Amino acid sequence: MRVDGIFVQATGVRLPARLRVDDAVAAGACPPRTAQATGVVSVAYSPEESAAEMAVAAAARALDRAGARPEDIDLILHADTYHQGQDLWPVASYIQRETLRNSCPALEIRQMSNGGLAAVDLAAAYLKAAPGRRQALLTTADRFCEPGIDRWRTDPGTPYADGGTALVLSRHSGFAALTSLALFADSELEPLHRGDTPFSPAPFTHGMPVDFDAAKRSFVERMGISYAVARSGAGQYGVVKEALSDAGMELADAAWVILPHFGRRRLQSIYYRPFGIDPDRTPWEWTRTVGHLGAGDQFASLDRLVVSGRAVPGDRCVLMSVGAGYSWGCAVVDILDRPAWADG
Repeated sequence: MRVDGIFVQATGVRLPARLRVDDAVAAGACPPRTAQATGVVSVAYSPEESAAEMAVAAAARALDRAGARPEDIDLILHADTYHQGQDLWPVASYIQRETLRNSCPALEIRQMSNGGLAAVDLAAAYLKAAPGRRQALLTTADRFCEPGIDRWRTDPGTPYADGGTALVLSRHSGFAALTSLALFADSELEPLHRGDTPFSPAPFTHGMPVDFDAAKRSFVERMGISYAVARSGAGQYGVVKEALSDAGMELADAAWVILPHFGRRRLQSIYYRPFGIDPDRTPWEWTRTVGHLGAGDQFASLDRLVVSGRAVPGDRCVLMSVGAGYSWGCAVVDILDRPAWADG
C-alpha cells in the first residue's frame, strides 16, 4: 500500500538496564551454545519496572519530543506480547491515564512481534479516515521474565529483552514520511507457536516457562520442515516485494534495513542470505546489545538510527517484521530532516 500524508513526528525508547550474556552464561542461566549461535552480547533488562511502566516512559519521551498536546492525539495503540504487570487489565488505558488523560480511543494490539507495524497500519488508516484527525500515539512494551518466560530458552535463537518504545504519527509533519506499508498473514502456520498442547482454563496451566521450541518441533514433525520454511519465506518475501514496489524502489536503494532483533544465525537464514542484506546496512552492532523487544524492535531501531545521526535526510529505511500467527510486515520510511530533539 502506498501511503501519502502520514509522518513520523517523534520516537521514544525506555531500556532500563543491560544484562550481559557472558554473565548469564557464567551464572548458568544462558546456555553457552545460545550465546555462540546468536552473537548477542547483552539484553535490555528490567529489574523492577513493569512493561506498562516502560511503555509510559517511552510514550512520555515521544510526546515531549513531538510537542504533542492531549487534544492533538486522536488514537492510542499499545502493542505487546506478554504480561503487562496486572491481570485482566486494559493496559492502553493506563498508558493514556499516565500520559495524556484525554478521551480518545486507547486500544491494545496483540499480534506478537508484528504488533508494531500492525499498529502503524491501523493508525495510518484511522488518521486518514476523518479530516479532523491529527496524531496517533503508538507504544510497545514487554518484560520477559520468569516464571512465565525464560529469556534464554523460551525461543532459542532469540534472546528476549525488556523495554518500551513509542512513536507519534502525524497527518501534518514529521522528521520522516511513511511511504509504503504492507502486511500479510498465513494462519496455516499458527500451530508453530501452539504445537499439540491442549487448550487450558488459565494461563500457564501446562507449565512454565513457555517453550516455543517444543511447539515448533511438534509442528515440523507433523508438517515437515520444508513446508514451514517455504510458507514463512513466502510470507516475508511477499510483503517486502509489495512495500518496495509501492515505494518505487529496490532493496538495494535502502540506506538502512531495520530487522527484528534476532540472533545472528536466525538473521542469516531469514534475512541476510535470502534478501542479500549486508549486516553493515542494519543496526546489528546495536541490536546485539539490546535483544528482542517483542513488538518494539522496529521503533527502537529507528529511534537509534535517528538519534545516533546514522540515518540522515534523504535516507530510505526499510523496516521488516514477523510475528507468530503468522504475520509479516514491511514499511518504507523516508528520512526528511534531522529533528532538533535528536541532538538533545
